Amino acid sequence: MSDTVPEAVPESEPEVEPTYDPAAPAPLNVPRASTGNADVDVQLQRLGDADHLDTDGHVEVYEDVHRGLRDALTALDARPGPPVPPRPYEQHRS
Repeated sequence: MSDTVPEAVPESEPEVEPTYDPAAPAPLNVPRASTGNADVDVQLQRLGDADHLDTDGHVEVYEDVHRGLRDALTALDARPGPPVPPRPYEQHRS
């Protein structure tokens, strides 16, 4: 027999399984395809920020995205288009 005391093994904490909360934020996992317009694509990716927020936080993200998309459309209207071709010479009949 030995006079030494065995070392105490620390007890591990029991693992707690996460509970499912249907009201908790959850990603929608909606695929976002590239539009080919970098300004629009950035705004569509921004929608993913709402996935991790409570519902009351979605409004801020949606308004921000809406503002960005509106700005992108406005920028398209502001670009100068191709020059208008001159009108063909019209002959006047006498």
